[in-house]
Amino acid sequence: MSDEQQIKETVQTYFDCMYESNAEKTHAAFHPNAKITGYLEDGLHEMSVVEFAGFVSSQQPSAKEKGEAARLDIISIDIAGDTAITRVRDDYLGMTFLDTLSLLRVEGQWSIYNKLFHVEGPAG
Repeated sequence: MSDEQQIKETVQTYFDCMYESNAEKTHAAFHPNAKITGYLEDGLHEMSVVEFAGFVSSQQPSAKEKGEAARLDIISIDIAGDTAITRVRDDYLGMTFLDTLSLLRVEGQWSIYNKLFHVEGPAG
């Protein structure tokens, strides 16, 4: 499988973790040392993977269980050796996010090492 395909699978796991409120998929998509950072209306938010997994799993019922439309658009993927950056647009919690995801390949496995998120507006 190509690096691009492996990265797309990691990004899909990332989206699925939120859509399904699944902490295990959160840990599968992210490197253990990853940070999740961005601005919401109330200011800057910074989370570890453990904190983000807890937040994701607390969203009950999940978006999938509520029958919400799943929206994930991979805008770009740029690979440089064992590093990559991808930009994705997704809907989550009634908002449209533009996420910049930095990835690392460690022992042949791609994982998200950093997530910067930007809220574009209400989910569309």
